[in-house]
Amino acid sequence: MARRVLRGLGVVLLVVGLGLIGWVSWQYFGTGVTSNRTMDQLERDLRDQWQTPKPPTTEPTTAKPAAGTPITLLRIPKFGADWEKPVVEGVTADDLARGIGHYPQTALPGQPGNFAIAGHRVTHGSPFRRLLDLDKGDQVVVETRDAVYTYELDTSPRDLTLKPADTWVLDPVPGHPGQAPTRPTITLTTCQDLFHSPDRSIAFGHLVTQTKKR
Repeated sequence: MARRVLRGLGVVLLVVGLGLIGWVSWQYFGTGVTSNRTMDQLERDLRDQWQTPKPPTTEPTTAKPAAGTPITLLRIPKFGADWEKPVVEGVTADDLARGIGHYPQTALPGQPGNFAIAGHRVTHGSPFRRLLDLDKGDQVVVETRDAVYTYELDTSPRDLTLKPADTWVLDPVPGHPGQAPTRPTITLTTCQDLFHSPDRSIAFGHLVTQTKKR
């Protein structure tokens, strides 16, 4: 009887172990395949959209992008000439599975204020896997339909680690609550560890050049 119980327990543990290995493999490898395909498609969709002429209008566009839609393309020269990722509106789990996410309450690229974005270091394509390799002075390039914005980092993400409750980094002027912004800035956020961690690594930067595309 005892042998049967032990044998049954061993089978259960084996099944649980295999299931756990399968889940971890999917999280760290499988999600990367599907997310990278999605990001590649969103890049193509966004460039196709930009090629379509905008309807003539005399009214400024002030509407916020819809959640989950691609809004810009992000390039970080230090990561290589071919490194380019879409930025989608929103930072929910579904949004971050589709690309780098833009915090909806923050400014859009080139606007006075804080263009704040987040991305995974592991799983779902790991777009910010190498973010902690960045140094002060490195550039981050943000392309929209109408312009290319180049930001320069004021800090390295290695130098500042915060808890999720430290939402001051998303303020229009981080570290200065209530202050009205006078220049465009950028904030990059990602997980501090390569494994699950609530801590976030943060880097700040400011706009150095703006080039109109047409």
